[in-house]
Amino acid sequence: MKLSEIKNILPNLTNIEFQLENGAFVPEHFHVTEIGFITKHFIDCGGTIRDEKVVNFQLWNANDHDHRLKPKKLLSIVKLSEEKLGIEDAKIEVEYQVDTIGKYDLDFNGTHFILKNKQAACLASDSCGSSSTKPKIQISGTSSSCCAPKSGCC
Repeated sequence: MKLSEIKNILPNLTNIEFQLENGAFVPEHFHVTEIGFITKHFIDCGGTIRDEKVVNFQLWNANDHDHRLKPKKLLSIVKLSEEKLGIEDAKIEVEYQVDTIGKYDLDFNGTHFILKNKQAACLASDSCGSSSTKPKIQISGTSSSCCAPKSGCC
């Protein structure tokens, strides 16, 4: 989800809820402790220089049970961040601490925001030798007919 998308969604909400992919919800008394614009300049394992820009939201559970961030307030924080930091309309990445600080992509299911698990991936698999598919091997001493479906060998 990009920053422009959350800005369009927030005015239509009564409350803000974030849910992890495992079904657990971020406690409703969370704080958005910071919004930032992060630029990552790096080289991948294949030698390609890359740039990545994300808008970063950091969620924090402060155990302040009387706190409830409303959509209008979050929208004002987003707009202030754009004005003061020159934030671009980039993809949003959310930091939230469960066991350690995790980074999540952001999605919306029509009622609440979903913190989508991020996965590491090789960006240069064609040049560094890694492969996303496992090679097929023949185990010696077996024949293809012995492990046919419903053959009873497994």
